Amino acid sequence: MTDKLLDGYDVVVVGGGAAGLNGALMLARARRSVVVVDAGEPRNAPAEGVHGLLGHDGRPPRELLATGREEVRRYGGHVVDGRVEAATPAPGEDGGLGFAVTLDDGRSVRARRLLVTTGLVDELPAVPGLRERWGRDVIHCPYCHGWEVRERAIGVVASGPMSVHQALLFTQWSDDVTLFTHLAPVPDGEEAAQLAVRGVRIVEGPLAEVVVEDDVLTGVRLGDGTVVALEALVVAPRMVARTDFLAGLGLKAVEHPTGVGEHVPTADPVGRTGVPGVWVAGNVTDLSAQVGASAAAGATAGAQLNMELLVEETQLALAARARP
Repeated sequence: MTDKLLDGYDVVVVGGGAAGLNGALMLARARRSVVVVDAGEPRNAPAEGVHGLLGHDGRPPRELLATGREEVRRYGGHVVDGRVEAATPAPGEDGGLGFAVTLDDGRSVRARRLLVTTGLVDELPAVPGLRERWGRDVIHCPYCHGWEVRERAIGVVASGPMSVHQALLFTQWSDDVTLFTHLAPVPDGEEAAQLAVRGVRIVEGPLAEVVVEDDVLTGVRLGDGTVVALEALVVAPRMVARTDFLAGLGLKAVEHPTGVGEHVPTADPVGRTGVPGVWVAGNVTDLSAQVGASAAAGATAGAQLNMELLVEETQLALAARARP
């Protein structure tokens, strides 16, 4: 029964990454009916291992998620493969909050609450050969991948507002860091001084392509044909939350204050959004959250969701008792 979608649940969790599964785990252990609907597109799928997660450092991402699914099922939670296409308001007969959730294959399910943990999409620079290396030797996070590229020749593409910050950070792992301006202005003033004092070289001009030999990144080719030897390339993707299916609820992603992408802001620290009954956790709201932080946010949201449902149930019961 754990893979069969029923007609209704206390909570439908949209997205089966660390945030969604940990939220569902908390809810299932609280004896709530919960289903995780997962499209099977984890952001970290290209990576060889999850890093910085205590007790699981280096574990393959899909292996970690498979274990999480089994833990949710152990407590009676359901995990269903599928893609949510739309969510609309559908109040319950008792007057409580409710939603109708429709999948792209025509299936539908009712939910008293929604926990959205769909994560984000990384929009990468349009440099030939770059996307094919993403998550391997084209990386973005020093805390996720810095150790693996330590003491190597690292290039940083100025592809976002945090690129100088990235270049400075990677000097913690290597003395051989080069910032490629690509399509961005050449750093000057304080930024240029910071890069210089940390030993970061600056190479001006657009990148023409990523150079790969025997399935290994070996450098980048500039627009003038010059090849700069490298062993790893760092980019700052534009990170955009997956939220198209929430349009029917009047909820959409907005620009993040840092300018690095779009996220769904929360109304409080535990995951409530501006739409009553809709909660978010993980990268859909916190663009920089690693696996551990996303899992923790999911657990927090799950516990608070249980309490919100309990309060609603108690209030409805009191109202029913008061009726003649």
